[in-house]
Amino acid sequence: MSEEHGPLVDPNELPVWLRPLVERSAEVDATSLGWLRPPEGDSRIRPASVLILFGEEPERHDGPDVLLLRRAENLNSHPGQVAFPGGATDDGDAGPVETALREAIEEVGVLPAGITPAATLPELYLAHSDFRVTPVLAHWHTPSPVTAVDPAETAAVARVPISVLTEPSNRINVRIGGRTSPAFLVPSMLVWGFTGGLLDGVLDLAGWSRGWNRGDVRELSEAWQAAVDIDDPGFGQ
Repeated sequence: MSEEHGPLVDPNELPVWLRPLVERSAEVDATSLGWLRPPEGDSRIRPASVLILFGEEPERHDGPDVLLLRRAENLNSHPGQVAFPGGATDDGDAGPVETALREAIEEVGVLPAGITPAATLPELYLAHSDFRVTPVLAHWHTPSPVTAVDPAETAAVARVPISVLTEPSNRINVRIGGRTSPAFLVPSMLVWGFTGGLLDGVLDLAGWSRGWNRGDVRELSEAWQAAVDIDDPGFGQ
């Protein structure tokens, strides 16, 4: 199991707004992102990757965005949840970057020629599913149209502006059982669970987070309804 992570390219080759995140990617470990390190030597733990893909459309005037998808409601695993493109590593994958790109192609139809893998973050351990997940940060220098390639797997795809995610009124904590975790209210998309926790850590690492009311704790059903009630500004698909 590899512990190496950090920049994959010279940060100076990236847009100014993305450089701090890529530069700091080598400085963090799983615990500083709020996650456990994968236990050593457990063969049951499977490798996986997610693609955290940042782009920008200057004509939209809403700044950088990140690609998210909403899983289909009829799936056996995490139905209806919002996620980054990603999944388990295949035997033929050369590493976490290849896994993340392959999954993004399969799920939302991105064109890899328009993407620069910029950095990897440390492996994060998902105890409930026995995955060790490598987040791959990437710059979408030439964005292409994206869509739910297989509606049986993916219900929706959205390029969500960072400004929407960091808006304090869109940030809450969700109570699940006896635990709380960070969540984001996006039109018709409640970002919570693994994705919400990882996104919270990435925004902090990049220096993009704004102060928000961490005492706003809602039950999951209430949080879902709050996301549904938000007017859609037109960036969902």
